[in-house]
Amino acid sequence: MAIARQVLCLSAFLSLPHARSEPLRYSVAEEAESGAVVANVAEDAGLAPAQLSARRARLASDDGRQHFRLDRGTGRLVVADRLDREELCGQSATCTLPFELLLANPLQFFRVEVAVQDVNDHSPVFPEERVTFKILERSDQGSRFPLEGARDLDVGSNSIQAYSIAPDNEYFSVSFGSQREDDKYVELVLEKPLDREEQAEVGFSLIAVDGGSPPRSGTTEIHIVVLDVNDNAPVFTQKLYIGRVLENAPEGSVVLSVVATDRDVGINGDITYQFSEVVGQSHSAFTIDPTSGEIKLTKPLDFEAAHNHELSVRATDGGGLSAICKVLVEVVDVNDNAPEMVVNSFSSPLPENALPGTVVALFTVRDRDAGANGKITCALEDQLSFSLRPAYKNYYELVTVSTLDREETARYIVTVTAADAGSPPLTTTQTFTVDISDVNDNAPVFNQTSYTMYVRENNAPTVLVGAVSAADADVGPNAKVTYSLAPAHPAEQPPCSCISVNSENGQVFVLRPLDYEQVRQMEVLVSASDAGSPRLTANVTVRLVVVDENDNAPLVLYPSQDSSPPSSELVPVSAEAGYLITKVVAVDADSGQNSWLSYHLVRATDPGLFVVGAQSGEVRLRRPVTERDSVKQKLVVLVRDNGQPPLSATAALSALLLNDFSDVRLPHSSPASEDEGGSLTTYLIISLVFVSLLFLTSTAAFVARKLCKRKELKGGHVLYGAGNLQRGLADAAAAGTLPHAYCYEINLTTGSGNSEFKFLKPILPSVPPQHCGTSGGTDGEQDFPRGPITTEDMAPDNPGMLSAEQFNSLSFNYTVLPIPLEKDCHPVYKNGLPECGSVVGKSRRAGGGRRSAGEPLSERRGCKVRARSSALGASRGGLLGGRLGGRSAATTVTRRAAAVGGGASGQLLPGFAMAERGGRRGRRERALLWCVLVAAWEAAWGQLRYSVPEEMPKGSFVGDVAKDLGLQLPALRDRGVRIIDRGRTQYFALHGKTGHLVTAERIDREQLCESAQRCVLRCEVIVEGEMQVYGIEVEITDINDNTPSFREAEKKLRLSETTAPGWRFPLAEAHDPDVGSNSLRRYELSGDEHFSLAVQAGPGGEERPELVLAKALDREEASFHELVLRASDGGEPARTGTARIRVAVLDANDNAPVFGQAEYAVRVPEDVPVGSVLVTLTATDADEGVNGHVTYSFQSVSLKASQIFELDSETGAITLVRSLDFEEGDFYELEVQARDGGELFDTAKVAITVTDVNDNAPELTVSSALSAISEDAPSGTVVALLHVQDRDSGANGEVRCSLAERVPFRLERSLDNYYRVVTARELDREEVSEYNVTVRAADGGSPALRSSAVLALRVLDVNDNAPVFAEARYSARLPENNAAGALVLTVRAADADWGQNARVRYRLWEGRVRGAPLSSYVSVQAETGALYALRSFDYEEVREVGLWVRAEDGGAPALSSNVSVRLVIVDENDNAPQVLYPPAAAGAGWSGVELAPRSAEPGALVAKVVAVDADAGQNAWLSYELAKATEPGLFRVGLHSGEVRTARLPLARDAARQSLVVVVKDHGRPALSATATLTVVLAESVAELVSELGSAAAAPGEPAGSLTRWLVVAVAAVSCLFLAFLLLLLALRLRRWRRSQLLAAGSGALRGVPASHFVGIDGVRAFLHSYSHEVSLTADSRKSQLRLSGASCCDTLPARPPPAEPAPLLGEDPAAAPVSSSAHTCSAALPSAASLPFPPGVLSPAQGQH
Repeated sequence: MAIARQVLCLSAFLSLPHARSEPLRYSVAEEAESGAVVANVAEDAGLAPAQLSARRARLASDDGRQHFRLDRGTGRLVVADRLDREELCGQSATCTLPFELLLANPLQFFRVEVAVQDVNDHSPVFPEERVTFKILERSDQGSRFPLEGARDLDVGSNSIQAYSIAPDNEYFSVSFGSQREDDKYVELVLEKPLDREEQAEVGFSLIAVDGGSPPRSGTTEIHIVVLDVNDNAPVFTQKLYIGRVLENAPEGSVVLSVVATDRDVGINGDITYQFSEVVGQSHSAFTIDPTSGEIKLTKPLDFEAAHNHELSVRATDGGGLSAICKVLVEVVDVNDNAPEMVVNSFSSPLPENALPGTVVALFTVRDRDAGANGKITCALEDQLSFSLRPAYKNYYELVTVSTLDREETARYIVTVTAADAGSPPLTTTQTFTVDISDVNDNAPVFNQTSYTMYVRENNAPTVLVGAVSAADADVGPNAKVTYSLAPAHPAEQPPCSCISVNSENGQVFVLRPLDYEQVRQMEVLVSASDAGSPRLTANVTVRLVVVDENDNAPLVLYPSQDSSPPSSELVPVSAEAGYLITKVVAVDADSGQNSWLSYHLVRATDPGLFVVGAQSGEVRLRRPVTERDSVKQKLVVLVRDNGQPPLSATAALSALLLNDFSDVRLPHSSPASEDEGGSLTTYLIISLVFVSLLFLTSTAAFVARKLCKRKELKGGHVLYGAGNLQRGLADAAAAGTLPHAYCYEINLTTGSGNSEFKFLKPILPSVPPQHCGTSGGTDGEQDFPRGPITTEDMAPDNPGMLSAEQFNSLSFNYTVLPIPLEKDCHPVYKNGLPECGSVVGKSRRAGGGRRSAGEPLSERRGCKVRARSSALGASRGGLLGGRLGGRSAATTVTRRAAAVGGGASGQLLPGFAMAERGGRRGRRERALLWCVLVAAWEAAWGQLRYSVPEEMPKGSFVGDVAKDLGLQLPALRDRGVRIIDRGRTQYFALHGKTGHLVTAERIDREQLCESAQRCVLRCEVIVEGEMQVYGIEVEITDINDNTPSFREAEKKLRLSETTAPGWRFPLAEAHDPDVGSNSLRRYELSGDEHFSLAVQAGPGGEERPELVLAKALDREEASFHELVLRASDGGEPARTGTARIRVAVLDANDNAPVFGQAEYAVRVPEDVPVGSVLVTLTATDADEGVNGHVTYSFQSVSLKASQIFELDSETGAITLVRSLDFEEGDFYELEVQARDGGELFDTAKVAITVTDVNDNAPELTVSSALSAISEDAPSGTVVALLHVQDRDSGANGEVRCSLAERVPFRLERSLDNYYRVVTARELDREEVSEYNVTVRAADGGSPALRSSAVLALRVLDVNDNAPVFAEARYSARLPENNAAGALVLTVRAADADWGQNARVRYRLWEGRVRGAPLSSYVSVQAETGALYALRSFDYEEVREVGLWVRAEDGGAPALSSNVSVRLVIVDENDNAPQVLYPPAAAGAGWSGVELAPRSAEPGALVAKVVAVDADAGQNAWLSYELAKATEPGLFRVGLHSGEVRTARLPLARDAARQSLVVVVKDHGRPALSATATLTVVLAESVAELVSELGSAAAAPGEPAGSLTRWLVVAVAAVSCLFLAFLLLLLALRLRRWRRSQLLAAGSGALRGVPASHFVGIDGVRAFLHSYSHEVSLTADSRKSQLRLSGASCCDTLPARPPPAEPAPLLGEDPAAAPVSSSAHTCSAALPSAASLPFPPGVLSPAQGQH
């Protein structure tokens, strides 16, 4: 193969002919049409037309543009597109287009050059269509004016040949020519002098003609403007201008316009206006437009400051000639000054008790306008409490007209409006803020009539419960409110110490914790006082309500929760679902939601058998009783309240399921062992006799004790009962929940002379024990907290209220514990323990101490406790006792006192006071009237006038005011005499000690009155004590204190040297602020002989100076003249002011600009940055001003150069505006003209040479290239043909080419600038599939520039790579019992080739598994290589499968590779253990029976269970467990061995026949198991084994009756009965002890009532007995009477709805029988509705009747 490649390369080399050394040259005229034939290239190159197509002939040019195309059929070269020589080659003399004819197979080149010939297709074009020249009329004949020539893109004879003027002109001719080959010029020549007066403008056309046939021409318009000379001065249309303007004219308003004309034109005729001189300070108010002459306002005028303004305006032309006129501006007055108000005196604050007519303020008004605009009227706006009163001239008084009230209006905003009479009128307002000072005439007022505050019980000490707030309508100290707790009467003690109020903010605090069950509410009196004098107060009642908290857990009443075992409820087994078994009764001491109880079954022997009513507590059957239900059922019921958090209690119940009441199935124990000895019977008999005797003895003793107690009860009058069950908390649904009950214990003894009557704590949330008192009494007793009792509590119709007679009729010598009431409680301490709801008091009847019913009760200390219960009085006061801790206490009815404010006295003035005040007011009004009349006379006849020179020092004497007004010196201070000046500045002051009027400031007459002839200042003297006003006029006389001054200290004038002598120039006037003889008098001028001074009289008689030109000026002799103008006044001594005048002589334009060089040569590199200055041209002009100002412009420049260069018209700098390119142009010639302001000019040449730099990178062109090559192509194969060129010249244009390193290619030079890219070695697509060959070209510049071209070459694939598997071998694990078609694994093989050669397919090598073809077990997917299991594998049959997979590619020929696959079958737990021993019993035989001697030691081997598992691994690991046995503790099984061994010694009670079930379990997931059954017989021999097995087979018979067994049963029964009896006694004792503890602690448990009385509610044994009792007790009767109400002799307690108000326990009951006693009497009347259940037998029926 290598030899074949070498032969192929040699043939290609020999087929390449030598290239031609000389190019083929042709010519074609420009503008030839597309398709025009140039020549036959094939014939000239010696090629046949057929070879052009066969060898793919084509044209290639350096710039890539195809101007020609090759016709391969004929070999002709034709024009591809229209040719434009000027576009292709510009102004070049020759235009040649080079390109190459390229042929392939083999490669061959022919150089071709086509010359494009020019045709006359362009006309001459001037740069501008119109050119304007400005030429002075003084220009000399023969002056030349250069023009920019026309341009013609054609070359040779077709270019411009001649210029001409049309029409012919007598003033100008044209001259053209060339100084050198490329330097052509065109100039206008002045043939005759110009005269602007004869002809101001000249126009003609300039024509350029080329030499073509026919010739073409171009024209431009020439416009000549003749410039004038300044020989005319400006002239005003009027000498005096008069204008009128309103003083309110806005800024910028036009006053008038002055107009001046000038016959000259241009700059000489341009007139500018300016103010020459302005009298006084008026110049700052006006401005003049320098162009239009409009005089405008710069600020508003003020008629009051100046009535007219005189201005002087100067008009100056561009040549310095000027004229002056006068302008008089008259100001027209408008109403632009609002009235001015000056407050002279003002009194604030004003006491609210001020009398009407009090003077509040004194003020004056004035208006600076004149006439009607200065007339002023004053008025008040919407004010009824004040009025205005005229005082003197423009003075007014503000007085009160009615009484004032600060609480109604604390501040008056009095607005006084002053309006003038103008149109429209102007107004000024003055606001007087009159504050009314406060008088303490208002008491504090609470924002509520009463307060109700809430506090939760068990509160933290000093808790904030609320705040009271009182407001006082007064202010300051009179409104500062302090709070305190106030008693109802001043003589009472301080209020309750459990409540405190903050004196500053009224916050109410509770100082200690409260208990809702003791105190439910209390009232205190809070007082609010202000800080006024006298102090005013107000009181308010604060009611504190205690809110209940859930702090009491429910109390279970039934079943009893004492230490005795719970009673059992009997339930027939035949009861249906819903059968009522019992009812749980519970109460909660809390109230409201906290006392709502709910019942829940929390635990039961059989939870599904019972259900508990959530609200009623009824225990019922959920379902019927079944046989599998246990006989004895235990239940635990949870009782929970509805508080947050909830509290709960539990009740235990027991129920017996019986067929009938005689069937009592109690669990008992069987004998533990059998005693075969005969002595057992004897011992049993002895035990039975002993236990029976002991039981009988105990029973007899218990019965005897009961009989004794009953007799003692009858003789001792002991009463146990529970009564007064309130109806307030009965169940709303009438479910029968027990109503609240009170329990009483009455101990009466006949001989002690006293009795103890205890009211026990109620089990009610609505009647909790309360505690609000403090221990302050003696003997451990507690005093009541202090507090008033309201009238409501003392009302006779209050059910809980006793009259004084009823209360005083009772006399006690007992310790009384009253029933806790609904809202009140007064606790006491007895025997060191608190008993809630008790008040201890000892009272004796005292003679004369008894009070009548109408007499009020008083108490010395106590808190107000609000209650609905009865309030008991005593002879000395108090609630239940006459003495409380050794102090008397009584209840007092509070009374709210009316607060009397301080304002009440003002409403009760006696008539004498009113008359006195009316007389005083009349005298004051008459005195005020006389003052007004005297002031009016003085205003008319007594005006004070003084005179003082200006500039007097401060404090200079003006006049003796006190003497002139007749005022005494001491009165000056007492009466408040002061000076009020109407101006903005206080110029005068009144000396307080001497009464002299003196100057307060330095007075400048000119500043105050300006040019007014008479200057007068006015002021007023005010006597505040008498409200008198006197007017004063002071005249200011002038002194010579001002020097005449000019507006400008130096004046500059410009005069042309051509100005004629005798010309006059107005000068600025001097200004002297003084008046009279001190004003301006004369002018003087000093300087040189060229000027003199003339003074003219103005229209108003003023002198106006003028400067007169006496001698002609010559700028060459003197360019400046300095003059001094002096102005003098007539004062003594005279003052003089000077002004300097500088006259500048203007020159004439008589010098043309001159360049420093005639030609400028510049060499610049082509990479010079844009914006660079290449050269700066400088031309100088000897003239000055505009005539010497030189501007620069291009005179002659090509179009291309004009786009590259820019000339600065001011500096002459030539700047680069576009980048230079040596390749486009290397030389530029410019012609620059310098022109001054007089249109004189000069020209200069600028030659710019561009030097080459290396700024063009080599251009690399791919002429031909392959896009793909086979990877087996031989070395030297041509891949691409390249062409390189560089537009730079010299070393910058030499190009070197190279390839990137490490590529299998090399570069070979072909023809001229052509290169070939060939392969350097064989290619491998698998190594590199694509090549991006970078060809780099670098030139020889410094630094070198580079370019590159990238050849994208794709290597074509050859099938030379076999597939390769990803792994050397594969293995997979497949669980057995797999699904058919399950994916096992996927094999992957990759082929490095491409396309079809890389496509891999898979197949299996055939094999066999257990005799079956391999393809029946597994298959492989040909495309993906996925291996699938075709059938389910069984680990027990096949554990591993080996196979081969083959991968083949799609090439030709195909290549392949193989890989081995190992498939491992994974075991699954699909076989359960198989028990080998003991074998499964096929029938009733000896299978699985083992013998174990009874004497076997623990651990003795009894048997062994043997099992196997067909699985493997962990699935075959077996474990043994004993699942069930007759005696589980007797045997154990080895976990892993299966050995059955004894766990302990067999006992006699162990059954002889033991059945064992052993579970055999494997460790699979999930685990599988099997069971084995063993029968173990405990026997010493085989004979016993056979006997035991035989007896077991026989049917069991009835147990033989023996004496021993019956004796054992009897002993057990008697023992159990005795034990139950003892437990019952113990339970009763514990229950009694617990009840006594509960009663001692104040609980409400029912005492002495058997549990059988509380079995159920609502008709189901609610109370077995219910009675109503009335008890009347006397200490000396030694008996008690008990009445049983016949209306309540029912066996049930019906549920009643709760009443609106619970009835009080102690109160007025007309039906109650009074109890009387000679010494001590106690009466208690129970409501008839209350029932007191008593145990049967306590009272006989006869005792219960009356």
